[in-house]
Amino acid sequence: MPVWLQAGLWGLLAGGTLVVGAAIAWWVRVPRPVVAGVMAFGSGVLISALSFELVEEAEATGGLAATAVGLLAGAVTYVGANVLLARRGARHRKRAGDEQPTEEEQQGSGTAIAIGALLDGVPESVVLGLSLLGGGGVGVPVLAAIAISNLPEGLSSAAGMKRGGRSASYVFGVWGAIALASGLAGLLGCLALDGASPETLAVITSIAAGAILAMVADTMIPEAFERTQLYTGLLAALGFIAAFSISRA
Repeated sequence: MPVWLQAGLWGLLAGGTLVVGAAIAWWVRVPRPVVAGVMAFGSGVLISALSFELVEEAEATGGLAATAVGLLAGAVTYVGANVLLARRGARHRKRAGDEQPTEEEQQGSGTAIAIGALLDGVPESVVLGLSLLGGGGVGVPVLAAIAISNLPEGLSSAAGMKRGGRSASYVFGVWGAIALASGLAGLLGCLALDGASPETLAVITSIAAGAILAMVADTMIPEAFERTQLYTGLLAALGFIAAFSISRA
């Protein structure tokens, strides 16, 4: 099977856990502290994967300066886009409560939330695709981190969408589209960068890692802390340890 097709399928699989989370939220009433706890755990998992699978490898290949610049560029790009979307109603897109505005309260908020969900998912799929270009197969710790973190993201956000009066067609349309976009992002990233120098791959990886790190801090940890509070750090540490153990197993 071509590498680019593998990248697309792995991206689709990882993005598919968003749909699973949304389905759970739509048909099962999951207590918000449970959702927040899983979100905290997923945050720790992602931070561990960033540290030991993405940034460490990028620095070893492209050097410290290029990695630092890439991280900053990714974070700045994500935060800038997130600020614009927040002004249009997507600020609380990962919240499970009543924080998300309805379309009547803020016109265009549904579109902003959908674009925000896409913004959150694309960098993850890109790094998943890039992990295949080295010829060693998909990065299992990165795949596990994305899949584990996507489940509470989809669950929490879909619960908030439902509370905000969004229809089932909107909720599953958004998350189904994001899953497909995740597959396409992995596929296209792999195609576009096939044959690129290791240094170029390192820079692109660090840019995506910076965006993911900003996403964790801006959207996942605040939702987790709102409900788990004093236990957020512990749950995030457990997620970090779990992902680190997978990477070293």
